[in-house]
Amino acid sequence: MPILGSIIKKAYELRSIPIEQKRRRLTDPRIAQEKELRKLLKKAQYTAFGEHHDFGWILKQPDLFEAFRRNVPVYDYNSMFRKWWYRSLNGEPYVSWPGRVKYFALTSGTSESSSKHIPVTGDMIRAIRRASIRQLVSAVKYGFPLEFYAKGILMIGGSTHLQYNGTYYEGDLSGISAGNLPFWFQHFYKPGKRISREREWSTKLEEIVRKAGGWDIGVIVGVPAWIQIILEKIIEHYRIRNIHEIWPDLSVYVHSGVSFGPYTKSFEKLFGKRMIYQESYLASEGYVACQNRVDVSSMAMILDNGLYFEFIPFNDRNFDSDGNLKKDPETLSIRDVRENTEYALLLSTCAGAWRYLIGDVVRFTSVPLHEIVITGRTKHFLSICGEHLSIDNMSRAIEILENEMNVEIREFAVAGIQHDSMFAHQWYLGSNDRIDPVLARQKIDEHLKVLNDDYRVERIEAIRDVFVKVLPTRIFDDWMKKHGKEGGANKFPRVLKKELHQEWKAFIEEHQ
Repeated sequence: MPILGSIIKKAYELRSIPIEQKRRRLTDPRIAQEKELRKLLKKAQYTAFGEHHDFGWILKQPDLFEAFRRNVPVYDYNSMFRKWWYRSLNGEPYVSWPGRVKYFALTSGTSESSSKHIPVTGDMIRAIRRASIRQLVSAVKYGFPLEFYAKGILMIGGSTHLQYNGTYYEGDLSGISAGNLPFWFQHFYKPGKRISREREWSTKLEEIVRKAGGWDIGVIVGVPAWIQIILEKIIEHYRIRNIHEIWPDLSVYVHSGVSFGPYTKSFEKLFGKRMIYQESYLASEGYVACQNRVDVSSMAMILDNGLYFEFIPFNDRNFDSDGNLKKDPETLSIRDVRENTEYALLLSTCAGAWRYLIGDVVRFTSVPLHEIVITGRTKHFLSICGEHLSIDNMSRAIEILENEMNVEIREFAVAGIQHDSMFAHQWYLGSNDRIDPVLARQKIDEHLKVLNDDYRVERIEAIRDVFVKVLPTRIFDDWMKKHGKEGGANKFPRVLKKELHQEWKAFIEEHQ
């Protein structure tokens, strides 16, 4: 195996040279994005969407960004599907991207019950593959021994057994991507084709635990909540102290979907040695960014891989209190963004999304290096009276609370409620540890006042109180199971609004 590791490492090193050269050439993100937008427009100009919005005319204009912005409206999912994507779903080719769409990724985010159908084209599958390889070859920066490069990679996502509906296949994007892995990667890929096709999460979990003893894993990829469950089950099944007793060369965990901060304390107990954590930003609409610098938690946007980005300042001018986009929002290209300002993300992609609001909110930590962090979702900010509380704020407060009280909080959610003619925040903490809710309430409140100035101001008058309810983690797990979101890339909603909060309260009462 050292020979195989040597070959693979050399291939990674050779691959990383042109990637690093290209990254250095991307010192001007504006040039990279203009080239990408031009390629997208050229390829799609003879589609129904391209002809309707006159892509041919846009391509002739001196300011491509401005012409594109002026000629193409901003779309959310409902407007894009109602006007265009439903035609692709019915098998019509050349709607918003050349050819017929073979795959649709099913996603409902974390708050909506009905599934969205996001087109996944062959060009998008190849773009995701290229971005994944980029992150994979970044391992050469860490100086791992040759043996590491021959280790298995455990990737946990949706089932690769897709539903066929006569004209297209549908399923989770992770399942679509795993079903289209290159042949050379099959040797490293775990849990393998057979287990990956399993749709039932409990059955898949049992199979993974049973097979784990025969695997030699070096990298794990997946959403923290479900990876944690898998590792705990393996440790319990094999009666070991930590996962490194069965996978001694495990070195990298690639996570995505949610802030990893609140999970850090729990994961440290599962490992026997120091791990490298890498974050990736793979949305159903495309591979947006990945962490490519050692000891830097922010992610570099991938500017030359089938995606064109625009940014809407996430403020009261552009969004209402429920996170809905207002008419004629201000939109910026990457040449106009500033650091430490929150933006809702618009994507135009090689899967036929155009000026499409994906619902994520990001903040630039470095404009020259085009590095970002995800701070939340447009509809998952809590702002019932102007406190503008982001998921980033919430996650950080929970992380500090865990460290101060020496407890593990595996899930959490918060809701804004009416209280004494004004408002209050109701927190739900999922933990199997004994936690004093009064002390937790005090600490969360204190930390948020430091983390968020708007919260501190509103806490004086409008937000009259903060309540904390501590629940066993199984209640959160059972909720996900009830809604068919057990396992894979599914996440528990961090902000509970209106009907969702009422449903959650009824669910808790039923369990108790």
